[in-house]
Amino acid sequence: MKRIVLLFGALVCACTMAMAESAITFTGAKSHDFGTVRESGGPVRCEFTFTNTGDSPLVIVSAKASCGCTQPKYPTDPIKPGGKGTIRVTYLPQGRPGEFDKAVKVRTNASNGKKITLKISGTVIP
Repeated sequence: MKRIVLLFGALVCACTMAMAESAITFTGAKSHDFGTVRESGGPVRCEFTFTNTGDSPLVIVSAKASCGCTQPKYPTDPIKPGGKGTIRVTYLPQGRPGEFDKAVKVRTNASNGKKITLKISGTVIP
């Protein structure tokens, strides 16, 4: 009888752990328009803030920009359930006059967002 109770307890514990998932929820929009920026004004930055709304740690696996003029920076440590994090995106306007529309592809372990696209846009004036 003890074995059956222990086996049942282990099974319940394993099922509970298997159901624990991370989830990512962004505070604001997943896009940012810089408007008009000066080419000589130097890099421009924006931040995308998120919360782990799941019940297990959230891991940002990678964040890759569509080109070298866009540089994402993201947390490398797991975000605890209920914890917040920020993905900072920097755009380098020097030598790039005209309109721009760039994407950052973010990969996570979240059940509701394994692949997320963040977008930035604007116009660079000389």
